[in-house]
Amino acid sequence: MSGLWRGCGRSTPWAIDDLERLDENTTAALIDDLEALRAHVGIDAWLVHGVSWGSTLALAYAVAHPARVTALVLTAVTTGGRDEIDWITEGVGRIFPEAWARFAATTPHGVRVVEHYARLLRDPDPAVRAAAADAWDAWEATHISLDPAWVPGPLHDDARERANFATLVTHYWANDCFLPGAASILARTDDLPDVPAVLVHGRRDISGPVITPWHLHRAWPSSELHVVESEGHSGEDEMELTCRAIDRLALVVPRAGG
Repeated sequence: MSGLWRGCGRSTPWAIDDLERLDENTTAALIDDLEALRAHVGIDAWLVHGVSWGSTLALAYAVAHPARVTALVLTAVTTGGRDEIDWITEGVGRIFPEAWARFAATTPHGVRVVEHYARLLRDPDPAVRAAAADAWDAWEATHISLDPAWVPGPLHDDARERANFATLVTHYWANDCFLPGAASILARTDDLPDVPAVLVHGRRDISGPVITPWHLHRAWPSSELHVVESEGHSGEDEMELTCRAIDRLALVVPRAGG
């Protein structure tokens, strides 16, 4: 898995075409989807891989079904914690104040920016939803990396993809990725499987600081952390390390009784 959600990619209908059922799109539902897929293809246990949001989903799946996981390889690591979400939508604005001022300009006082955008992206007026999607995309493109090779620009050239991405991201983030408080990944590291795990993260990933995989690694004895000094959010060297880890850990034999 890399960035799996219902209602995107080849999953139909897309979220923007079925807003009435958006509340059914949750992390628990995605975990059930993964289990249904595993059973359908007849795999007893598998290596689980995720990038960015996919790493949060991979971790949530591993907590829910530890016996079905032989190893994990996570890149651009996130855990879906509220502090991570508030940083990426508000705190990092201290680094990019001009862009953040534009992004947050319409947010009412005392309202979280992500909750404001989640509401705009479900507004009955298509023009309101389109404007919110454009603003969200512009903000994401601004903060995603401090890698010198990164050139800010639209993350999604297609307007429908842009709107669908923003709708799903804000829906999940406004709900703490459906992993609130005691259900959060970092609060449940004791429930993670004792299997080989590799965490790969870029030092220049300003929107997802390395403190997140660092905390996860410190609390998860079977994990190893690789920080790529020169890259931001899932750069080429990070993906090369990821592929090597997958090749190595793909040989892990499933545990008996899994």
